[in-house]
Amino acid sequence: MHVDDRITPHEWDRFVASHPDGHVLQTSAWGAHKSCFGWQSERIAIRHQNDVIAGAQVLFRRLPLGWTLAYVPKGPLVDLGDASARQVFEALHERCHARRAILLTIEPDQVASPGLSTQLAGYGFVAGKRPIQPSSSLLIDLDGTEDDLLQRMKSKTRYNIRLAERKGVRVRQGSRQDVVVFNRLMDTTGERDAFDIRSPEYYERAYKLFVPLDMARLFIATYQDQPIAGLMAFACGPKAWYLFGASGNEHREKMPNYALQWAAIRWARARGCHTYDLWGVPDESEGTLEAQFSERSDGLWGVYRFKRGFGGRLVRYAGAFDYVYSRPLYALYALALRLQQ
Repeated sequence: MHVDDRITPHEWDRFVASHPDGHVLQTSAWGAHKSCFGWQSERIAIRHQNDVIAGAQVLFRRLPLGWTLAYVPKGPLVDLGDASARQVFEALHERCHARRAILLTIEPDQVASPGLSTQLAGYGFVAGKRPIQPSSSLLIDLDGTEDDLLQRMKSKTRYNIRLAERKGVRVRQGSRQDVVVFNRLMDTTGERDAFDIRSPEYYERAYKLFVPLDMARLFIATYQDQPIAGLMAFACGPKAWYLFGASGNEHREKMPNYALQWAAIRWARARGCHTYDLWGVPDESEGTLEAQFSERSDGLWGVYRFKRGFGGRLVRYAGAFDYVYSRPLYALYALALRLQQ
């Protein structure tokens, strides 16, 4: 086995798509996307003979005085019980030292378990100060017919999907010009729901990088040819994700968001995906979620009330783990996170 740090984006993406824990945030396109917004990406691959068997895409963000943060979103792609995992971590540490990282944060795309935490502790990782990606989500099984998918949904959700169609809502695949429309809808959503949104360039860049590779689609819901909501879905290998959504203030009673999700689910299924990740719900037990969703609307509770109807199963991911290179600077980092809360 040997380290290959010059793997081509095409070969790297083939490996990510084929790996059991492969994720769109580990693709070369995501690295290129984040490189436009304050990060730099590098990829590490471990080869056995000529086959890639393990690896990681790591992002670096500059800090004052030449320090950096290192982050592996939804990775590394390793078997923690295999010798190749140690090679990946050794190569990551070498890169992090060269980049003067104060810590390395990883977020494996695996379910939370004591066994995983124990294995990562054996490699020197501690529980992270704060997860960066959603810790809990709802995962929709796409196997079966479209009727099977509809039958697994809540009856109210099926009703709303059909209601949108009866009320005249139509969903089309958006063009690059429609990213401007999506950004306007996102501005409205952020103002109405009081949450921070990305810059227009963020969504434009994502469209430009992923859609030509057949790894994403922009969907626009219209009523009488007026755009009223939008959604961006992504896919890699057998998995798909709902990452970005927006809606206007008009015609919300016509349930365009239900129509959009159904269109994205059908696209992912037709593309050959087996799962569709609804990307983020409150990090609570299923019992707590079901007991409180009808009463709470703070944080992610409102979106949980919407997402639960699509019939997904609750998944609690492992979360973040940190490898600390500078304890004094790590303490300052932890303090800065607490002050942001």
